[in-house]
Amino acid sequence: MSPLEIGGLTVFILVLFFGAFSVLFGFPGTVIILLDAFVYAAVTGFEKIGFKVLLTLLILSVLAEIADFAVGMAGAAKFGASRRGFWGFLVGGLIGASLLAPFLLGLGIIAGALLGGFLGMTVLELLQRRRLKPSLRAAWGAVLGRAAGTIVKGLFALIMIIITLAGVYS
Repeated sequence: MSPLEIGGLTVFILVLFFGAFSVLFGFPGTVIILLDAFVYAAVTGFEKIGFKVLLTLLILSVLAEIADFAVGMAGAAKFGASRRGFWGFLVGGLIGASLLAPFLLGLGIIAGALLGGFLGMTVLELLQRRRLKPSLRAAWGAVLGRAAGTIVKGLFALIMIIITLAGVYS
């Protein structure tokens, strides 16, 4: 392998792991992994990564996004969250992530998203229910659901990386 090929392979692998890491921040990391694999496959003439692998990665990426959403919603719904509460979680999470992004070397995004989502859902649930305990319970369920969804999506991302690297190195 030439130094240029080694450099390209290194960038390809770094982007794969960036995709997996970006799942922690709520980004569509599985899509990043899929696009990275497609670009690498196209550049290498689909020799190492073929259409079957790319189709498998596409299916896994779609399943990961659906699973992330479904697990998050199921967690919140199990604890009694309302539709209005879901919107509060979403808006609060975006505001919290934006406000805390500069802190903890960028990891404030995670804390801000969870804390902001928790507060946003609590406020909207409290306005609707007028009772603190069920409002806090619903918000806690949303946080647990979001965390579980992120874990599930992260596992999908790792499986996608394994499949991709197995295709490259087989």
